[in-house]
Amino acid sequence: MPELFGIRLGAVLVTGLILATMFWKLDNSPKGVQERLGFFAFAMSTTFYTCAEAIPIFLQERYIFMRETAYNAYRRSSYVLAHSLISIPSLLFLSLAFAATTFWAVGLAGGVHGFLFFFFTICAAFWAGHSFVTFLSGIVTHVMLGYTVVVAILAYFLLFSGFFISRDRIPLYWIWFHYISLVKYPYEGVLQNEFDDPTKCFVRGTQMFDSTPLGSVPVAMKLELLKSMSTTLGVNITGSTCVTTGTDVLKQQGITDLTKWSCLWITVAWGFLFRFLFYFTLLLGSKNKRR
Repeated sequence: MPELFGIRLGAVLVTGLILATMFWKLDNSPKGVQERLGFFAFAMSTTFYTCAEAIPIFLQERYIFMRETAYNAYRRSSYVLAHSLISIPSLLFLSLAFAATTFWAVGLAGGVHGFLFFFFTICAAFWAGHSFVTFLSGIVTHVMLGYTVVVAILAYFLLFSGFFISRDRIPLYWIWFHYISLVKYPYEGVLQNEFDDPTKCFVRGTQMFDSTPLGSVPVAMKLELLKSMSTTLGVNITGSTCVTTGTDVLKQQGITDLTKWSCLWITVAWGFLFRFLFYFTLLLGSKNKRR
C-alpha cells in the first residue's frame, strides 16, 4: 500500500521538520540539556506512535491468511518471515529521513559516528515498534480496539522510560515496567550517544544558579557567591569552572546500568521477540494445520 507509506513518510518528515526548527542548534547550557532531553523523548516516542498504522494490515489480511493456510498455500512461519522482510526497506528509509532531518539541525554531538548510531537507534525503534504493533494485530479483532490498546500501552512505555521520572525515583513495585518499556532502551541509547563525552561541559560556574531563585541576580553577585563557596569548600570555583559534564548528566538521569550499544541490541531483540510472539498468536489463533 504505497499511499499508506506515503502518509507515514509525510508524518515522519513533518515531525522531523517541526523538531528541527523547534530545537534548532541547541547550546551547551543547563537549558540546552533540558531541551535535549525533551527532544530525545519526543523523537523516540514518535517512532513508536507512527508504527500504529500496522494495526489494520493483518486485520484486513486475516481472512485471506486463514483461507490460504487452510489450503496449505504456505506455512505460518513463511507468512511471518515475509511480513518481517518486506517491512525492513520502508523502516530503513523512514529512519534515514528522520535522522537526516533532525540530527544536524538540532546540533547533536558525535559527528558522522554519532549520526550513524542515531540512525541505527531510530531504525531499531521503528523495528521494535512495528513488531509490537504487528503482534497486537494478531490478538485484537477490531481496528478501533487495536488503536486504543496501542496508544494506551505506548503512553505507559513513555511514562516509564525514564524521561518523566528517573529510574532511581521509580517505586520498587513499578520498576519492572521500566525494564519492559520499549521506549527506555532507544531513549537511553541516544542520550548516551549525546552525553558520553566526559570532557564536554554543560554547566559552568555562574550557570549553576540559572535554575534557582538566584538566577536573576547580577553576574557580579554570582561571582561573589562563587568566591564564598570556594573559600568554604577549599576549591577554586570561577565563572568558567566546569560544574557538570555530559557524564554527570547521565548520572543525574539514572542512566548508568547499560551501554549505548547494549541499549541498541536490546531494542533489536525486542523486535525479534514480538515477531516470534506474532507467529505464536497465529499458531494458536487458527486450528488449520498443514498436512
